[in-house]
Amino acid sequence: MAVVTPEDTEILHGNKAHSDGGWDAAGKGFVPVQTRSGRFASVDPTAFADVTGLEAEWKLTPLALVKPLIVGDLDGSTYEYVATDAIGATVEWVERTDSRIGTTGTPEEKASANAWSSFERALAITVSNDEHVELTVARSSLGGSARAGHTIIEARPNSVATVILQNGGAALLSENVEIIVGDGARLTVVSVQEWDEDAIHLSSHFVTVGRDARLKHIVVSLGGKVVRLNPSAHLIDQGADAELFGLYFADAGQHLEQRVYVEHVAPHTRSRVNYKGALNGQGAHTVWVGDVLIGTKASGTDTYEQNRNLVLSEGTRADSVPNLEIETGDILGAGHASATGRFDDEQLFYLQARGISEREARRLVVLGFLSEIVQKVDAGALRDRLAVAIEAELAGVAS
Repeated sequence: MAVVTPEDTEILHGNKAHSDGGWDAAGKGFVPVQTRSGRFASVDPTAFADVTGLEAEWKLTPLALVKPLIVGDLDGSTYEYVATDAIGATVEWVERTDSRIGTTGTPEEKASANAWSSFERALAITVSNDEHVELTVARSSLGGSARAGHTIIEARPNSVATVILQNGGAALLSENVEIIVGDGARLTVVSVQEWDEDAIHLSSHFVTVGRDARLKHIVVSLGGKVVRLNPSAHLIDQGADAELFGLYFADAGQHLEQRVYVEHVAPHTRSRVNYKGALNGQGAHTVWVGDVLIGTKASGTDTYEQNRNLVLSEGTRADSVPNLEIETGDILGAGHASATGRFDDEQLFYLQARGISEREARRLVVLGFLSEIVQKVDAGALRDRLAVAIEAELAGVAS
């Protein structure tokens, strides 16, 4: 029998090693990353290889539109914002030496690292009241030049708060958001993207959830040319609980992307991930990638993630990839699901049989589909405004 070695593989009709690497890799002994937690991370953008668009984390993103934020110089100066008054909450600029910076995670891709290395000062939102407070921080004057940003949200132990990050106007922005949920704290963070139609926004949210603490993280993406928001939640102590919700509506030529990562580090932790989106118009594209990792010490974990997409017209594309890694057999439950489809004909028939027009029936179906996520928003005024915004999106849906 002939034995074929790596050096002989050229004779096998041009065969070569898998693109993840292997025997022909530049570094001997190369082994591809086997788990989500093993990815390379650095705050130095030069430590990452040049982005080609073939990488797993970039292959579904319109690289030409976001490349200025990956390799270009970024303005890391402070910007204007408007914050509501809230007892027990402060909003202030802090220096890069602030001890909280870097405690929740490290960039795993070059755009995030570029923003991390470029910001001059971080916007720190700190809540300490043990009675619920609601705080909104809005920005709408970032302009069209390439910018970097860094935000810290800290919920101190046993505090209770809802923090709303409201984004609008023009933007060419790469940023990192660090969220620290202290022991026993109850924190809701709502990030609303209602950018101008040509805005580009890349954002990485890094979260740590402490002992017996609860986080509700909600992403609402409606405006912008390209919006890519990637939350990474790490449940680092016993009893930590994280719920991550997302709502998005992609119009013609719009790219909305979210890559969610939940890591169960400590025992007896719980997580739920539920993202829902609608697509309408030629070239509307959404991406959802969900990674859940149950670590070796995370016994008693209870987790479930799902993504649902509703296609409203021809010419759209929804990529949905759920992933689940389990490194211990002692869990309460774990699962994932994904589905993409058009209108349910039975639902439409049911409504039309009761005298409702097809156009109105379609509107009601979409509202019902998305309202589950809208209802997760604790802030009543924002919840009502989001319902109006979704109605405005539906105005462009053909009957």
